[in-house]
Amino acid sequence: MPNLNIQEIKTKNLTWIDVSSCEAKEMKYLEQKFKFHPLHISDCLSPVQRPKLDVTSDYLFMVLLFPVYNRRTRKIISSEIDFFINSDTLVTVHRGELSPLINFFNLCQTTKEQKDKYFVGSPAFLIYELLNRLLASCNPILGNMNLNINGIEENIFNGYEKRMVKEILIAKTNVVNFRRITQTHRLVVSKLLEKSSLFFSPGKLKIYFQEVIENAEDIWQNLENLRETVEAIEQTNNSLISFQLNDIIKILTIISIIVLPVSLMGTIFGMNLKFIPLMNQPFAFWILLSIMTLIIILLVGYFRRKKWF
Repeated sequence: MPNLNIQEIKTKNLTWIDVSSCEAKEMKYLEQKFKFHPLHISDCLSPVQRPKLDVTSDYLFMVLLFPVYNRRTRKIISSEIDFFINSDTLVTVHRGELSPLINFFNLCQTTKEQKDKYFVGSPAFLIYELLNRLLASCNPILGNMNLNINGIEENIFNGYEKRMVKEILIAKTNVVNFRRITQTHRLVVSKLLEKSSLFFSPGKLKIYFQEVIENAEDIWQNLENLRETVEAIEQTNNSLISFQLNDIIKILTIISIIVLPVSLMGTIFGMNLKFIPLMNQPFAFWILLSIMTLIIILLVGYFRRKKWF
């Protein structure tokens, strides 16, 4: 397989072919060698796919999505993995983003003990271990999201409400993306467990596949908790920001009310008229200034008594 990103582990009973670059030349090779359906080849090449399981007379075709954390953008994106499964062959197609898959393949390729452990009989045990490792890789991402949300909550109550608006949006987007990626894992794996008997018998591995389904359920429940938490934090943050804005508006309103009578007096006595009280008094300026000061003191005292500030 020159110039192709395709690796193979072959034993007497089982073959695992891993395609780590989903390009046209790799897909053409798979189509010619295994006679995979053109629609499934097209699904592998498509950048956007939904999780599913298709059954043909020769193989099972399964599509799953798993989360990948982009450290540069701090966002969770989806990475697709396509499975072609029959009685003695497993073909995995991905874009080289899923380190658990790559590490597991390299481990089986270089370690005889691992190869002897997982390459026995049908692909069932190999698929189970691969799915188990991929789901386990979701837990560190969940832990990181939980720490991030806890940090946001702490910063909110330390007076950084406005700075946390962007952080809340990032956290909320990550939760939504994670939920979208993993929402059908349970259904697809359940369907795999049901349809796999067409090519091999899962046997005792049914218990292990049930464990995979339970792990997917646990991940979903954790995401539900994170979704509720981040929504509660968002509401709290919005309430604190609204409270601050209300305080600012209240203070500005009080200042306007205090300044209004003083401005009115200044405007009246600033008119160029002959008959204005105190106009001919030598201490008119100081009298007016004292009246204005008294008005301000009375209004401030009134607002303080009402506990408006």
